[in-house]
Amino acid sequence: MRRHLEKWIIGVTRKMNLHSKILVLYGLILLLPTLALGTGAVYLVIHSFNQSYMSAADEAVRQSARMVEFSKMSYDLLAVRTATDGELIARLGREYTDMPEIVDTVNYVDRTFLITSKYLPGIADFRIYHTNESLVQDGQLLWRPEDRKLSGMDERSWYRKGMESDTPLLWSNVPNNPKMNIITRKIISPSGELLGLVYILLNYDAVFGELLDHPFKGSGKLYIVDKKHRILTASDPASIGKHILMKGEAASYDTLISNVGTIENDGNVLDLTQTQELQIIKPLQSGWQVVALIHKKRMDNQSLSILLLIVGITALFLLLSVSLMMVIVKNIVWRIRKLGARMSDVAQGEFDVTVRDQNRDELGDLESVFNSMSERLGRLVEDITRAGLMEQEQAFRSLQAQINPHFIYNSLGLLRWRAMDVKDDKQIRIIDALTTFYRLTLNNQISVIRVRDELDHVKAYLDICQFRYPGRVRVEWEIEEAALDCFTIKTVLQPIVENCYQHGAIARQPDARIVISAVEVNGRLRLSVYDNGLGIAETTKRELEAGTYVSTSSKAWSNGNGFGIANIRKRLALYFGGDATLKFLGERGVWTRVELDMPTRSSPPQIRREA
Repeated sequence: MRRHLEKWIIGVTRKMNLHSKILVLYGLILLLPTLALGTGAVYLVIHSFNQSYMSAADEAVRQSARMVEFSKMSYDLLAVRTATDGELIARLGREYTDMPEIVDTVNYVDRTFLITSKYLPGIADFRIYHTNESLVQDGQLLWRPEDRKLSGMDERSWYRKGMESDTPLLWSNVPNNPKMNIITRKIISPSGELLGLVYILLNYDAVFGELLDHPFKGSGKLYIVDKKHRILTASDPASIGKHILMKGEAASYDTLISNVGTIENDGNVLDLTQTQELQIIKPLQSGWQVVALIHKKRMDNQSLSILLLIVGITALFLLLSVSLMMVIVKNIVWRIRKLGARMSDVAQGEFDVTVRDQNRDELGDLESVFNSMSERLGRLVEDITRAGLMEQEQAFRSLQAQINPHFIYNSLGLLRWRAMDVKDDKQIRIIDALTTFYRLTLNNQISVIRVRDELDHVKAYLDICQFRYPGRVRVEWEIEEAALDCFTIKTVLQPIVENCYQHGAIARQPDARIVISAVEVNGRLRLSVYDNGLGIAETTKRELEAGTYVSTSSKAWSNGNGFGIANIRKRLALYFGGDATLKFLGERGVWTRVELDMPTRSSPPQIRREA
């Protein structure tokens, strides 16, 4: 059989020249199988890409749903905690006969809930409504429903609607303002009597703004829907307040009406049942739903790009292979064997090998490339080995450095509630200072902030130090109003103030004093920290300003939080280049002043490319 096949092939190709024989053999042996396999590979790659895209989109929506659920639970907890406060319920249901009792109730409400209303971001207004005629409304937290406008609604109508609601907790939209939402929570006595309502006005830009800002990199839309299929907020502001029809849930407008009640059919329904876009729905435990609408056009464009890329690469290599087969005829076998022997050496780990040949044709170029490749492979293997060790070390350090800011905030919040329960005002102030301090320190999303936020961060640190060293250090502030809205680099003052305690030993000095200054003069922002601690030597000042100072102690002009003096200098150069300075003034044993001078910026500075 084999001999007959060989005779047939020889007979067919006998009258062909060598050029034609090579092309025929190439087409039968390589071209056709390559095209068949390439077609299958293209299908598998595109199918795999589409599956990966769908999985990534589903995971993104799932993460978004988790964030929405967490945010909703936080605000629900605030409303429920307020409405179920036993002391508040008792005071709202009490009959008052004299003014001291009323004043005591007003003070209790302000003292208990005023700070609570500001603990979560995005709360634009916080009120407690009641109908107790013997209790006043102070216009701050305590209110009675009257003929006033409340978030674009009649106050009495809102109160009546909240009281008649079939659920104790209600989320609703603000008319004519898609970025605001109202949380209403009933206040019920132990006997079931309705005593009032908790009113919380939310700003969605602060609560859900980051989540809804160009979801899926602008290639889709995101909707947050309540139990009644009403859109509470969305990346498309025009759809907020409408009822939504989704695939697989509401097949028609009539079905939606039967599920959630009467709906005005005046364009107040967003119908997604006929859309060809990818629709992902994630239900929340609270009954809400997160609905994602993702454009398929982007996925189709990427699939087409992959198809064109694979086809182009395949065609390119096929053309190159044809050229090589037509050119290389003579003396090819033994040169390939020699090259194969050298490649075997490389496979065994011998990278110090070369192919010596005097021919300057295409295969000779390939031999030169092989020589270069073997040399580079040797260096790359060494670099990869070294990089692997460094990667393991960095991974270990990264694992050690991992921290969950939300866990810290939640823990501090829990401690604060416990402190409020025992009415420990000192502990509450300490926890508030720690919360303010870590909110900026652990936020890795921002690097540039306003001076007022930097000063709040420093003040929180100083409050903690004052609790640690009560009455030992006097802090003075010399702040100009014009400097507060200027932008500066995050965490530049707190490490310097920390050095006042650690390096300057300010807490052990008599009549200890720290002066923090922020002024704006002729387009320059100047920040400084002065202390009358141990002072600073001339040699240390020169080395610090030159950037050559090497600490002999972990407490000397550096700290362990990653924001030491050298780090401050690098970050200033990163954003301002040579237009920002860091100076050290002082006298050994007497005083120290650290001054930062940078251009005044009314908008956040950007990292310089040349940096």
